[in-house]
Amino acid sequence: QVQLVESGGGLVQAGGSLRLSCAASGRTFSTLAMGWFRQAPGKEREFVAAISGSGNVKYYVGSLKGRFAISRDNAKNTVYLQMNSLEPEDTAVYVCAADKPPYYSDSSLAGGYDYWGQGTQVTVSS
Repeated sequence: QVQLVESGGGLVQAGGSLRLSCAASGRTFSTLAMGWFRQAPGKEREFVAAISGSGNVKYYVGSLKGRFAISRDNAKNTVYLQMNSLEPEDTAVYVCAADKPPYYSDSSLAGGYDYWGQGTQVTVSS
């Protein structure tokens, strides 16, 4: 069983930055592909970014590429989401997820992930 704990959310003004962290335990971290999703009030869960176990392969939803960056530190069992130039539309609960082998073919699909964190709230004020 894998436990995921997010942190780093909060209230920030538009144009600001936040870095989210997701700490994992319960399995060798480098074997987990990791993803970030977000869900705004009244909206469906949305894929944000994903990263392979080695960190060499990264995927982003097209609309966020350039403002958001996913990374990981396998020595710290942690995946990060750096969010820059934040906009009020980025307000959501951000959740990290883990995919164990065999890896799902499409990292943007929530159904392909095996473990989920509780989420961290990000609120961007205008």
